[in-house]
Parts: sequence; structure tokens; C-alpha cells
Amino acid sequence: MNEMKHCMVCGEKLQMKYLPSEGKEIPFCPACNDFRFPVFNTGVSMILTNQERTRIMMIRQYGGSEYILCAGYVNQGEDAEDAAVREVREELGFDVKELHFNRSHYFAPSNTLMFNFTAVIDETDAVPNEEIDTWSWFDIPEAREKVRKNSLAKAFLLGYLDGEYHFSDSPAKPYK
Repeated sequence: MNEMKHCMVCGEKLQMKYLPSEGKEIPFCPACNDFRFPVFNTGVSMILTNQERTRIMMIRQYGGSEYILCAGYVNQGEDAEDAAVREVREELGFDVKELHFNRSHYFAPSNTLMFNFTAVIDETDAVPNEEIDTWSWFDIPEAREKVRKNSLAKAFLLGYLDGEYHFSDSPAKPYK
């Protein structure tokens, strides 16, 4: 886990101090005399589907060889839902017709809390930006097979399709 070492307000080295209301030690700034709760990134990923929900669009980007979900970061002051719609429009040129929240998961490797959505789009040609190498529509069995192995994208996609989420980096029980 990415742990803060210095106060984001004054730059003082943080100390761990027990906070009774939290039941554990929390980073504390002796100069500001205040607790500093962990800071992390916030991102969105979208399962792009047609209106009938029979096909799923996935992308490849940045020279990668495997298909993943459309995703991006939430900007400061932006709601996750607005970020999801914006990212689909920016990366692929689609207007989102319907948006449904699926599940969230903290992804430690990038220190990011990810919010996953299903976004219904028209089954037309994409107009990708420079971030996208290629994109393709897949029927459900193909999407299961083509999504990047051992990835958060796969965990979100299979959770959406099967109704039960399994995250390889989480000790928690499956979530329905």
C-alpha cells in the first residue's frame, strides 16, 4: 500500500498516532496537530455494451496486445458518473445512452479506487482518440475469452456477467 510519509499541507514528516474513533493508528502531522487520512486516485472503468446487451466493446491501447475495458481517472471536482460518460466520449467518441453502477474495488498496484459501470452505447463505428490502438465488438463468450487475463478488467467483466465478483488481490469473500 502507498503510505503517506509527509503532510500534504505543510510537508512535515508524519507520525503514526492512535485515533480511538478509527480503532487504529493514522498518520498524524505534529506541526499541523491534525490527522492526515490516506490519499488515493479515483478511476472509472466501463463495460461498453449495445442496447440489447448481447455484445461488448473492448479496447487495446498503448501498444498492449490484450483487450481491456475503457477506463480513466476522475478529475478533481468531478463525479464518477460524469467521468465515465466523459471518458467514453473522449476515448471512443460515443454518447452514453444509459449508465449503471456495478461495483467498486480498491486496486493497490496503482493506489486507485476504481468504480465500474455498464455504459450502453450505439453499435456504430468508434472515433477513437490517440490513446486507443484498436477496438472491437465481441459477443459475450468472445468477450470472456478476449479480456486481459488476471486483470481488474476481467474481474469487473466476469462479475458483471456472472453476478459475483472475485478480486484476486482481495482477501474478502465473493460479493454479489
